This record gives sequence, C-alpha cells and structure tokens, in this order.
Amino acid sequence: MAKPKKYTEGKILNSLVSLAFPIIMANVLQTAYQLIDTFWLGRLGANAVAAVSLSFPILFLVLSLGGGLTLAGTVMVSQHKGAENQGKVNYASSQTVFVIFFISILLAAVGYFSAEPLMKIVGAGPEILKDSISYFQVSSFGFVFLFMFFVFQSLMRGIGNVYLPMFIILGTVFLNLVLDPLFIFGWGPIEGNGVAGAAIASVFTQGISAVIGMAILFNGKRGIKIKFTHMKWDFLWVKKLFELGIPSSLDQSSRAAGMTFMIMLVTSFGSEVVAAYGVGARILSLVVVPALGFAIATTSLVGQNIGANKIKRAEKIGDLSNKIGFFGLTGIGVLLFIFAEPITAFFIPNDPTVIKNGALFIKIMAPSFGLLGVQQILNGVFNGAGFTQASMLISIFSLWIVRFPTAFMLSNKTSLGFEGIWWAFPISNFLAAILAFAYYKMGYWKLRVIKKRHEI
Repeated sequence: MAKPKKYTEGKILNSLVSLAFPIIMANVLQTAYQLIDTFWLGRLGANAVAAVSLSFPILFLVLSLGGGLTLAGTVMVSQHKGAENQGKVNYASSQTVFVIFFISILLAAVGYFSAEPLMKIVGAGPEILKDSISYFQVSSFGFVFLFMFFVFQSLMRGIGNVYLPMFIILGTVFLNLVLDPLFIFGWGPIEGNGVAGAAIASVFTQGISAVIGMAILFNGKRGIKIKFTHMKWDFLWVKKLFELGIPSSLDQSSRAAGMTFMIMLVTSFGSEVVAAYGVGARILSLVVVPALGFAIATTSLVGQNIGANKIKRAEKIGDLSNKIGFFGLTGIGVLLFIFAEPITAFFIPNDPTVIKNGALFIKIMAPSFGLLGVQQILNGVFNGAGFTQASMLISIFSLWIVRFPTAFMLSNKTSLGFEGIWWAFPISNFLAAILAFAYYKMGYWKLRVIKKRHEI
C-alpha cells in the first residue's frame, strides 16, 4: 500500500506548500467547470448567464447540506492518520462513504422536484425561468456523482494524498471543455440543449470522476481501503460524524443561503445587473480558491498534528498559513482591480452595461481579498482542531449579521442602488476577519483540543 508523506514533522512551510498547491490546482480546475459554462453560455447572451447565476447559489445550498459531512470525514481521517491508526482510517472512510451516498440520493430527489418553486422564490423572471429550472433539474441528477467524488477527495486530503484527486479533476475538466459547446449548441446528430446542455456536460464528467474515485478507495493501494463489511449503520460513529459535520454543513449552507438572498436582492434590479453579479461572483469563487486551498491544507495538517498530540506545531501551522493567505490574496486583489474590465468583457463580450457594472463589482471587492483569506484559513485551523462550530458562527456573523443587512440597507435605503450590494462584500470581509483573528488569538481552540483530543 502506498504511504503518503507524514506531516507531523519537518519544515512546516514545505508541508504546507506541498499539500496546498495540488489542492489549489484541484479547486481551480473545479471552478473551471463554472467558468467554462459561463464562457460558452455568454455566447448565448446575458439571459443565459443570468439563468445559471440564479441556479448556482441554490445548487450550492443543496450541496452544502451534505458537504459538511465530507469535511468531518477529513478531520476524523487526518487525526487517525496522525495517530498512525490505519484500521480507524479505513473504518472512518467506509462509514463516511456509506452515509454520504444515502444523503446524496435524498438531496438529488429534493433538488429535482423543488426546482420550479425554488427558482420562482429567488425571483427568476419569465425570460429566464424555464432555462434556470432545466439547468437546476439536470444538475440535480449529478448530486450522487458529485458527492461521491467529494468524499473521495476529502478522504485523500485527510491522509495527505492530494495529487491523485487533482489529476482526476484535470482530465474531467478537459473533457467538459469539449462537451460543453457540444451539448449547448449541438453538432451533427447531437441536438443542442442550450442552458441545460452545460449541466448535461457537467453531470457526465462528474459521473466519470466518481467512478474512478470509488474504484481507487475500494482498491486500497492509495492509503485508504474501504470495505462493504464496514458499510453498515454504526450509530455511535454516525453520531460522531454528525457532531463534527452538522456545524460545517450549517456553515456551508449559511453561505449558500446568504448567496441566495443576495441574488434575490440583485434580481430586483433586472437581468443585466444579475449577469454582472454572476460574472463578479464567478471571479470571487476563483479568487477564493487559493484561500480554500491553504485552508484545506491547514485543516489536514492541524488535524494530523493534533492526532499526534503536537499542539504547538499545529498553532505554528495556523500562523504561517494565515500570513500566506493575507499577503497572497491581497496581491491577487491588486491584479484583479487593475484588469477588472477586460476580465468582465471576456465572459460577456457584447454588453457594455454588464461589462461596466461587473468591473465595478470586482474593483469594489478586490482590496478586501486578503481579509477574506484570513477568515477562510482560520476556519481551516478551527476545523482541523475539530472545532467546526467556530467556523459556522464566523460565517453566520459575516453573511447574516453583516453582509446581507448591509447590502439591503445600502441598495434600498441610499442613493447607491445596486452598487450598495457590491459594497457589502468588503465590509463583511473586514469585520469577519477581525472576529476570526481575535478568536484565534484567544486560544480557546487549543484548550478545547487538550481536553477532548482522545474523543476522536
């Protein structure tokens, strides 16, 4: 069996970079799914981009309800790995796959049958309602595939095997690049499906990645071996999974719900503003990728070191990752501020109003990207320590106490109009970063680990 590198000793920077780089690349490639969709759909017009922009936050909401449990799998596997207990690594992995499989089936059914009322709730106008529903319904079919690959990816990251998921994603993204225009516009005997065609292409490639991931886990030669004999209801273990995973699910779902309410604010200003918001949100999702990469790497490293009872080293990992996130994302923000207009024009080339509004959104957000990095990476520290409640509370504060109320007040009660929504992003990033950093320095997460490190 292949033995992934130990991350409980050696230089922290080397460990952090060697873990974070392939995770970042994998996340960039996953984000490429949405960017490729946006690129080709932009050739259909602003309404096509708006239809997908409406569907995206709802899809994220549904996925997040189960996605937190995959993070719980990462935390538990990483801590067992740090404690060098391969039996528990395999058992935890098998149980995680088993539980997530049934949850994904349930969410797929809920997503498909609730598509129309959900799109109406978020304010889809008659010009985009049909397309937004079809995109959402087709995407729902892919939930099982998407979740199975997410589980594979999370478990591999928990043991430090991060390159394999990256290579699988690389192959499927290239396939999606070919299939997107094929299913959107049609070619030869293949009929074009418009907006729904983008979802069909994604579901097809997600299915391939899920099959490959599960085959690797059952094979057992990459650091984890799952077994059908371990896939039965172990209620004590499932309880532990939910104790770790539910706060993370609430964290992710609160983000998704916040995105949904923001899009409801945006729709009141018309399809052109929705399209501008869609492009800005896609750029934001790409910018968050490096922060999330370092956050996930931090979660794995902190988890393994806590499993090995190396609390001081876990704190040093958090300090270094935090500095990298702040200065790195600040630099990216400067570049995006400078090139905001050509970036927006790349996605929607023939609509000057959308280009102007989308570029303004990017310019307003960009200076705060370093602060966003701080928040994400500190969440990674808390998650690695098994303190997923902290990440959840910080996200709720950022989105529900600050961002959405600020966006509503500035856009509806001032002369800023829809630009007030743009300004809510840097304001919430600043306040959430201050809260997360203060809480991190208080050190309660370390005291909690010392008390409960033998429970997982």
